[in-house]
Amino acid sequence: MDKNVEWKKLIEEIMSCSKCPLHRSRRNPVPGEGRVDADIMFIGEAPGVREDETGRPFVGAAGKLLTELIESIGLKRGDVYITNIVKCRPPGNRDPRDEEIDTCLPYLLRQIRLIEPKVIVALGRHAGRVLYSLAGLRWANMSVLHGRVYDVVVEGVRVKLVATYHPAAALYNPRLRDSLVGDFKNSILKAIRESRESVSRKQTTLVDFFK
Repeated sequence: MDKNVEWKKLIEEIMSCSKCPLHRSRRNPVPGEGRVDADIMFIGEAPGVREDETGRPFVGAAGKLLTELIESIGLKRGDVYITNIVKCRPPGNRDPRDEEIDTCLPYLLRQIRLIEPKVIVALGRHAGRVLYSLAGLRWANMSVLHGRVYDVVVEGVRVKLVATYHPAAALYNPRLRDSLVGDFKNSILKAIRESRESVSRKQTTLVDFFK
């Protein structure tokens, strides 16, 4: 399989998708952006107004906060891949409906298979619920589960899964901001470091084997 060809095909399908009613009101689909070989994948729930206007994920106020959080742990936005469960904006920025999630989910699954991230961060309760389900975990609520790191398999890809609050929720409710910042500087950073250490150990073992 040529990943570049598969990726181009996937993006073209998302851009022309009309599988659910959301395509009737959208201005632009929002496939996602970032490195297609990224080790870290951030997954939100659905595009908002600014995202619908630009075709890019997390570019409004919540996107600015997400960028700041990514930089706070020593990364750049261009180092990661950012997308959403649902690729088109629900009217009025309402929550995505289950049928919309179910229809759009195959696109996300293909993205995960092609990117093969080491860490997936679910942003918000909808993303958390969906990704927990894909990983075979039981979802409760964000206040209980945020910041917990699980070693799981999603679409055949072994990843560290962390759920945390959506940046927009932290903007609406400043009390959540400390929890969000804490998750980035503790759980998420730890998951990234552990995933990199694991890769380093495997590479050292292979080198030693051929000595």
